[in-house]
Amino acid sequence: MYSPVVRRLIPFLVLLAGCQTPVEESATSPARPPNIIVIFTDDQGYADLGIYGAEGFETPTIDRMAAEGIRFTSFYVASPACSPSRAALLTGSYPQRVSIPRVLYPQLEVGLHPAEITIAELLKPLGYATAIFGKWHLGHHPGHLPQAQGFDEYFGLPYSNDMTPDATKNPNPPARRHPPLPLIEGLETIEIEPDQAQLTRRYTERAVDFIERNVDRPFFLYLPHSMPHLPLFVSDQFAGASENGLYGDVIMEIDWSVGQILATLDRFGLDEQTLVVFTSDNGPWLVKGSHSGSAGPLREGKGTTFEGGQRVPAIMRWPGRIPPGLVSDEMVTAMDLFPTIAGITGAAVPSDRIIDGKDIWALMSGAPDAVTPHEAFFYYWPGQLHAVRSGRWKLHVPHGYQTIEGADLATPMFHGIYAQAEIGLSLFDLEADIGETTNVADQYPQVVERLLGLIATARDDLGDSLTGREGRNVRPPGRAAVTP
Repeated sequence: MYSPVVRRLIPFLVLLAGCQTPVEESATSPARPPNIIVIFTDDQGYADLGIYGAEGFETPTIDRMAAEGIRFTSFYVASPACSPSRAALLTGSYPQRVSIPRVLYPQLEVGLHPAEITIAELLKPLGYATAIFGKWHLGHHPGHLPQAQGFDEYFGLPYSNDMTPDATKNPNPPARRHPPLPLIEGLETIEIEPDQAQLTRRYTERAVDFIERNVDRPFFLYLPHSMPHLPLFVSDQFAGASENGLYGDVIMEIDWSVGQILATLDRFGLDEQTLVVFTSDNGPWLVKGSHSGSAGPLREGKGTTFEGGQRVPAIMRWPGRIPPGLVSDEMVTAMDLFPTIAGITGAAVPSDRIIDGKDIWALMSGAPDAVTPHEAFFYYWPGQLHAVRSGRWKLHVPHGYQTIEGADLATPMFHGIYAQAEIGLSLFDLEADIGETTNVADQYPQVVERLLGLIATARDDLGDSLTGREGRNVRPPGRAAVTP
């Protein structure tokens, strides 16, 4: 639901919006459909923006995005780690559904299957220019790179910036097996072990240039930053800029990057023609100590199915379409971007496959009494069904997990080691207990029974390696031999 102040403003805002051309008309009329920009950071925690309570650094541009649009407080990514989260964002489907349940390493010969339809492929038939500048991490073989999935342009790293044999960037001994880290443009490696201090700036320059070259046609710009994934790097301009060390410096440079994007839209009069989304791929990598972000009030972080692993900041801005200053507490997911973008552009959602995301335009546009379209959200990692949320309730089934409690935190030449823990059947009331501290399963047996029923349905549909179940509606991964 919306915050009380915003709820009182909604009737006025909706009346004001009613004076404008409906989104449905703009998407199907001769006028061009809206531009779409998705900015996706790496390992940025729930509390790593000023508007979400960050300490020691400022994010004035992203905070302004929130003031001019909508901020979600219960926005979930479909996995607490890189590759699965990205697969879900781009396909609108659970990672289990598309068989990308875990992180893809350089030694693997799998990737997103070319038959999967991404947001880029959704928009291409409408005449969109499409580009990705940043981290891909859905397969690094030619048949799995972005051009195989609807992107006209690609410049960036094929996977995480720590997947390198360079011990100064990844002190974890198994990393010695990685090949040198490539920077790719199109299908060609153009640099080996690029200067990572320049990555955020280079991605941003490419993004600005792409917008400038496509002022007269609709475009989809996907900007998945390599930062603030470890190892952290920042340009000289932002070194020492924050009061929160290198991590804060990195976030401030990302805020600068967002400012460059918004300024370019303003310069060409594209503000009211462009939806801009800012969010993160998963929670903070807490074992990295002072180089990690913060999950704020949430429990745990990256690599876990507690809230700190999968609930992330999310802000959406579209002047004239999204009323300013909205705050929504409703449960939404990164998978929802796929059908929502289809709805506002007039693109056709594929009818030959299951799409798990739901259209959330009613929430984004401040429609009165708009609520989440999801009966449930399932927390998988890595291929194991750990938990389900429905309404205010979240149920964990028994499973092991990595914990920051008692962990050996990282140092510059030590990669950090999580402690291991177990959780039994546990029910949490997220409206009263966002930090998942108090198990109320004994007080609400009927709620537990209902949520266990949802989990049983998900196991049948999506599978669950924790219980050895294979899902009935799972699509295959891509193999290196598979070409579009």
